[in-house]
Amino acid sequence: MSTGAIVVISTIVVLLVWSVAIYNQLVALKNRFKNSFAQIEVQLKRRYDLIPNLVETAKGYLAHERETLEAVIAARNEAATALQAASQSGVDAAAIKQLSGAEGVLGGALGKLNVVMEAYPDLKASQNMQQLSEELTSTENRVAFARQGFNDAVMNYNTYRQSFPNVLIANFFGHQQDAELLEFEDSPAIQAAPSISFQ
Repeated sequence: MSTGAIVVISTIVVLLVWSVAIYNQLVALKNRFKNSFAQIEVQLKRRYDLIPNLVETAKGYLAHERETLEAVIAARNEAATALQAASQSGVDAAAIKQLSGAEGVLGGALGKLNVVMEAYPDLKASQNMQQLSEELTSTENRVAFARQGFNDAVMNYNTYRQSFPNVLIANFFGHQQDAELLEFEDSPAIQAAPSISFQ
């Protein structure tokens, strides 16, 4: 065998090994962000299960705020449907966008419910409402933590996939699209700090 043939064969073997390594890393990173999404799914389902209890507890106090309560339940059902679609799609970018939008609507509806509840001191003082609010707050913190983990995993996947020469291998093996970040609109408006003047 000639030296030229050995060089060509060696180059082909190195390129194959390099391509396999890139492909395997892409698969590992994709599986990592899919696993991270599963963690979000668990927390969102817990939240969706708490919302009907919150609404039922509030119903007795907010009899004439029926529209607000119905909006919360409708937004919760829409978000649950979007979560199921995202889960079944294999964390497809379009499904993640739909989930982000549905979560934004749910966050707005819950924010509106919180504003309405502020006007009812008896409701706020109710032990059931306090317990549900505490559980919901705890769940919101878990969702935020899981979402951060998911977005970090998505960012790692996207960065690796977009890097040259990885992008060439990624496109060839079906990793053409970036994964979508899961972003929720913050439901409570961030209030400006009060201004203080010393005169």
